[in-house]
Amino acid sequence: MFDVVPDVPLVTVIIASYNHAPYIEASINSVLRQTYPHIELLVIDDGSSDNSVALLKQLQATHGFDLRVQANQGLSATLNAAIARARGTLIVPFGSDDIMLPHRIATQVQYLEGKPEVGVCSANIETIDHQGNVMGAREQRNRDLPFRRLDFDDLFLGRKPGPAAATLMFRREALDKVGGFDPDIRLEDIYITLSILRVGYCIDVLGEVLAQYRDHPTNTFKNGRFMVENVLKTYALFREHPQYEQVCMRFRNSMFLKYASRDKPLARSTLRDIPLRHWNRKTVRGLWRLLASRP
Repeated sequence: MFDVVPDVPLVTVIIASYNHAPYIEASINSVLRQTYPHIELLVIDDGSSDNSVALLKQLQATHGFDLRVQANQGLSATLNAAIARARGTLIVPFGSDDIMLPHRIATQVQYLEGKPEVGVCSANIETIDHQGNVMGAREQRNRDLPFRRLDFDDLFLGRKPGPAAATLMFRREALDKVGGFDPDIRLEDIYITLSILRVGYCIDVLGEVLAQYRDHPTNTFKNGRFMVENVLKTYALFREHPQYEQVCMRFRNSMFLKYASRDKPLARSTLRDIPLRHWNRKTVRGLWRLLASRP
């Protein structure tokens, strides 16, 4: 579905699908409709138990993209295997429930030209619901943010808003330099962006919307216990940073406040891991929610 053209970057888009039958066709079609012509599309079904495989085979027969079906291996291992056989110099892992705007790839390829210091290019996102409808202003926290360049401390210390996973475009050389994704880390986007920043690249986040992020009941970020455990596990890989403890406590306080009225057992267990010296306004607000909400 692509021609290799000298001096024109080939972009490999990797879609790893797992039980996203309601959304996968829209995701694939958004890649096929890109204005940038030099795209290699690799689609991998990672052990889906819904009707994803049958649908993907129908789409592959029509469009001719590379499709592989495998027993479940997890996202990081799946991405590493796909990158190993990818032909592109630019790599775009893309969610099987998200949608690219038509000019997304062209915009990012053009931006990266002549900027070897930028290991990752990202952009803003627009949030849509499970039916594809654009959500209200309260849900659009990453739609109108300005351009920003991130170094390691910007992301690790939360000094600037981080990149949106639905818009990540990696230089292959940056992925190779850090050894790709870690199969033991389940929050692959946080790990890989921090790793690439730590080896000296920067991440540039464009101040325009280039993708639609789909909000639905099975989004990973909605699993609170998973998020708390795996974000802290990821942060632990960077424990040599002098502000590691403060970073972990800031995150725990945020999660305590978030889940104080949604998931009391999680909130209580999170609070137990916050020493009194690290309490702040979020801790106090979380305590009020914990006590005031229903059991």
